[in-house]
Amino acid sequence: MEIRQLCPTSREASVWYDECRLRYSNQNFFSTVDDSAKFLLGSNEDISDPDRFNRALMGMMRNLSSQAAHNRSARMFATGDTFFNQTSKLYGLVQCTRDLSPDNCYTCLNGTISDLVNCCFGKQGGRVLGSSCNLRFELYRFFGQPSPPSPPTEGGKSNKARTTLIIVFPTLVVILLISALSAYLIKKKERRILFEWQESRFDGVADPFGGDEDLLQFDFGRIKAATNNFSQANKLGEGGFGPVHKGTLSNGREIAVKRLSVNSGQGVQEFKNEVVLIAKLQHRNLVRHLGCCIQGQEKLLIYEFVANKSLDCYLFDPVKRAKLDWETRYKIIEGIARGLLYLHEDSHLKIIHRDLKASNVLLDADMNPKISDFGMSRIFATDETQGNTSRIAGTFGYMSPEYAMHGQFSAKSDVFSFGVLLLEIVSGQKNNSFYQSTCAEDLLSYAWRLWKEGRTIEVIDECLKESSPTDEVLRCIHIGMLCVQESVTDRPTMSTVVLMLSSSLVSVPTPSSPAYFVASKQGTSIFSKEFDWQISSSDASSSTSKLVSASANDSSMSTLNPR
Repeated sequence: MEIRQLCPTSREASVWYDECRLRYSNQNFFSTVDDSAKFLLGSNEDISDPDRFNRALMGMMRNLSSQAAHNRSARMFATGDTFFNQTSKLYGLVQCTRDLSPDNCYTCLNGTISDLVNCCFGKQGGRVLGSSCNLRFELYRFFGQPSPPSPPTEGGKSNKARTTLIIVFPTLVVILLISALSAYLIKKKERRILFEWQESRFDGVADPFGGDEDLLQFDFGRIKAATNNFSQANKLGEGGFGPVHKGTLSNGREIAVKRLSVNSGQGVQEFKNEVVLIAKLQHRNLVRHLGCCIQGQEKLLIYEFVANKSLDCYLFDPVKRAKLDWETRYKIIEGIARGLLYLHEDSHLKIIHRDLKASNVLLDADMNPKISDFGMSRIFATDETQGNTSRIAGTFGYMSPEYAMHGQFSAKSDVFSFGVLLLEIVSGQKNNSFYQSTCAEDLLSYAWRLWKEGRTIEVIDECLKESSPTDEVLRCIHIGMLCVQESVTDRPTMSTVVLMLSSSLVSVPTPSSPAYFVASKQGTSIFSKEFDWQISSSDASSSTSKLVSASANDSSMSTLNPR
């Protein structure tokens, strides 16, 4: 009734209360993200340690957004708390209208989180109220409060109410359980039909996935038919482990099929690693995994079809690069950063990608980036910060120095790769094939020299200089230089990177020198191809380790002795 009194002649209106929300309109607003109207409400009281508080606030809100959007039991909302100092807690709530899809919910909440910078940074409480989603944070627990006790009643009425509850409550529970079970069975059946799922027998070989029922096993014959027997006409590209083909299922759905070559070097364990990892990840900036297939020597990964192929197809093509205006490039940079942040901090698994590069970033029809190729990824325990390996696999030019030389990898290794990729996106140049004629510099060395000389603007791609906001582009180069610093501890986390990209109000520190790569006399870098080698255990800690059994997609090397 109150909305009638407040908005008696309005064609559309919204009213927010602490515990509910009401909206009506003469236009259909279901299942769409509406950010046309937002109300930002910040507390009048400030926090004594705003920097620490703001980091805790943004981290908590991102985690809650991921839970609300992608946790099936969250029902489009999530609540939680976190310590922002040793004694004080911060409480938060995020919520989407339940008509939104998980991806739309996540998009809406991420945009709403960005609005916190404008109203509520350093405040003791705040709200952002939007038409499709909203959030709130306070220094006290404002959600989940118990309902006030009912007033006492006469004995007869009390007994009658108690009897009614005893009868009705179990009945409702049974009905809800039956409904939930029915919905689960129906959904499971729909998934089988949609993806043409058939239970794989693995040709008598033990199931390498440990009987994980969440992994969809495609029939090889159906995939073969969908790709027209993996015809050359359907080939989308060639990766480090084999070709990728486009396919169309009998229901009309387009797919991308990664077919691992027998000599790819990726065995069942790595194949299992990629399948299990990506099957459990859901984010709009990660490529969506649909299933897999194993038959004899054949190992296939099935993904969503991404219309615009990979970023390198545009970025390093002198003609197509012109289609990447600054708005598109900035969207790609932000999307990659958010995808990495999800892997490092927001997913239920802590994952290090280890092979982030332009060819492993796919672009959908709207040029939104999607990180792909998780064959080299590693899962970390929640309290684990660094790993070591004697098997170095990845692409030189994108690999951090501590990983390339010592086999040490961490989230900061991915940060380094992101910094290289960011500089490539801004400059339109490829790091491991970029050389100034006399200096034999790679892109990082070149950008650092111009930075020191106050000529950073020369790094910017020529086709962007006339049409892009110079300050924003220079800020991105600044962030990229922070990411490629030689010192691991000096590099920012991806949460800090996302914060610096989303708000110009956040200060960006001065970078130190980047890691430098070795250029040969012939003008080609030893970091210019994809390699996979072993470091002998006795030499693994030495920067002069001998790298043996190296191989590349389009070249080969037997021994390397880096300086």
